[in-house]
Amino acid sequence: MSFNKLGCLFFILYFSVGTAWTATPDEVVKETAEGVISHIESNRSVLETHPEKIYDMVNELVIPRFDFISMSKWVLGKHWRTANEKQRSKFIAQFKALLVRTYARALLEYSGQSIKYYPVEQNSTSTLAVVKTELTSSSNTQLPILYRMHQKNEEWKVVDVAVDGVSLVTTYRNSFATQIKKKGFDSLLNELSEKNEILGGSISN
Repeated sequence: MSFNKLGCLFFILYFSVGTAWTATPDEVVKETAEGVISHIESNRSVLETHPEKIYDMVNELVIPRFDFISMSKWVLGKHWRTANEKQRSKFIAQFKALLVRTYARALLEYSGQSIKYYPVEQNSTSTLAVVKTELTSSSNTQLPILYRMHQKNEEWKVVDVAVDGVSLVTTYRNSFATQIKKKGFDSLLNELSEKNEILGGSISN
């Protein structure tokens, strides 16, 4: 997955998680978009001078809206079951930091892309939902982005995203599984920690 596509993924992720949880999943996506765009545009000059300030918004609005524990379980698969509690806790923290920091950098690249929203796909008896959107760039290129969300404690939270048919969870799952098989779980933890140090930024726990 290219960085541009990954950037679009994290930008739209923000749209899908930042509004009141009394709304349906598709309403969450739609209602949040205008507020996010307004915030970025009204703070553009500040963010260009002090890009690190984007982390304040990320810490406040993004982190609480993801179910990082469920995402971590699915990304690690069988390796979650064999990891000890210390390894699990460290992985959740580092995986969260990786996603948020990558997202924050991508958010700074927003330049007025338009978004089309589709009706939510949800079984009335299920706590899972799929929200489809389509990002159109300034060059009129369409990029489909699909969000898988689940309802936990009456809150809709993101558990996976697919950009142009490529699942975030599946992509990381394959990559992490390869790393663990070759060098072990602790090697993956160290690699994530080093990557996050390079990306920088302040992430709350």
